[in-house]
Amino acid sequence: MASEQPVGTADIGVTGLAVMGSNLARNFARHGYTVAVHNRSYGKTEKLVAEHGDDGTFVPSESVEDFVASLSKPRVAVIMVKAGAGTDAVIDQLAEHMEPGDIIVDAGNAHFPDTIRRENALREKGLHFVGSGVSGGEEGALNGPSIMPGGTRESYDRLGPMLEDISAKVDGVPCCTYIGPDGAGHFVKMVHNGIEYADMQLIAEAYDLLRHGLGASAAEIGDIFEEWNAGDLESFLIEISAEVLKHTDPQTGKAFVDIILDRAEQKGTGRWTVQNALDLGVPVTGIAEATFARALSGSVPQREAARGTLPAHAGKWDVTDRDAFIEDVRLALYASKVVAYSQGFDQITAASEENGWGIDRGAMARIWRGGCIIRARFLNRITEAYERTPELPLLLADEFFTDVMDKGVTAWRSIVSQAALNGVPTPVFASSLSYYDGIRAERLPAALIQGQRDFFGAHTYQRVDAEGTFHTLWSADRSEEKQA
Repeated sequence: MASEQPVGTADIGVTGLAVMGSNLARNFARHGYTVAVHNRSYGKTEKLVAEHGDDGTFVPSESVEDFVASLSKPRVAVIMVKAGAGTDAVIDQLAEHMEPGDIIVDAGNAHFPDTIRRENALREKGLHFVGSGVSGGEEGALNGPSIMPGGTRESYDRLGPMLEDISAKVDGVPCCTYIGPDGAGHFVKMVHNGIEYADMQLIAEAYDLLRHGLGASAAEIGDIFEEWNAGDLESFLIEISAEVLKHTDPQTGKAFVDIILDRAEQKGTGRWTVQNALDLGVPVTGIAEATFARALSGSVPQREAARGTLPAHAGKWDVTDRDAFIEDVRLALYASKVVAYSQGFDQITAASEENGWGIDRGAMARIWRGGCIIRARFLNRITEAYERTPELPLLLADEFFTDVMDKGVTAWRSIVSQAALNGVPTPVFASSLSYYDGIRAERLPAALIQGQRDFFGAHTYQRVDAEGTFHTLWSADRSEEKQA
């Protein structure tokens, strides 16, 4: 219903009433909060109140000024608009009418450097700025998302209880917690989305392997995924993949997946994750290959030039034990997924240390167990790993995940090698296995690279048998000098 007393009565406000914003506003209202609602076009505001007024109490406003005035102090206004210049414009409009101590929340997919910039600017005006990741899509926004708010501790004291209230719950625990200062919330959401890229690509590769290896139909593979979803691989993405694969196109009667153009799009968060990982020097090979796989799918002129032209010299898959092959793909998928998550948590660790955010990795795994797109059973295991060893340097080194790798690595090697021999691309399966072998290696060929760098650029090197930094006089007598 719409309130007749708009001034200073709303507990929280939402501006930007597309589907995500509308659903978030309805979620707050359903939990008993009086919600101020505003949109640039007032028609959307009226539509929300008319169609969903029974969800709770809404205070509609036509202007930003009235919207801000309708909020109780300290005011909390949530922005749900497209990331970029539009967000800056709405922030400026809100800030013009707000007072010191008020809180502006950007719940969109903003790039975390923009969040840091905005937080700095609003802090000078005495305002709190919260960059909050919200994951779960339209359904999550309405029924309980995973929420990742950054900003000041003071702002979380006011905002946090409401966010925890509307978030998803797992075993009664809210899928929301304070992440850290300034851009920490949006950073964690960015990495979440990067892991999501890897997870989706891995599931797609598993589908492709089963299709090529078994000649199975989409519906049959959907049944396999459905079985997997009852075990260790239980997750939202496996669940919906099974549904997509079992769906029939009503127009043609064909498998729905077979009538979709094979070009995957992206909105940028995967690319941001990879770019930041390069800046931090953190290898997120699974996320990177998943991002590049989407780019390759859209490389139309190159694919057309290659198709039917480039020789394959590939074998023809001949699976003699169907059940064993399915199990090998399952084990390889599980191992590859764990690598992607491990790499993502390494990136969070590095960024937290560089920016002084103090992010609790166990808490991240805990709030990703429900509501969000990457929610999965084994996030409970990740939570437990960081509870056992808060300073765990590598998720793969936890006893549980070491055991997962031990049980799966033989199948993983078999699947990747078979895929290569039979010409089936598995960029994330293969790169994840390569990372696994690299991270566990006693010695890497990087020693030769350092020798090359010293040869052509005098970049120096260190020795295994002596302290210090050295350079060989390659163009002279090749004696070695210790650098000061």
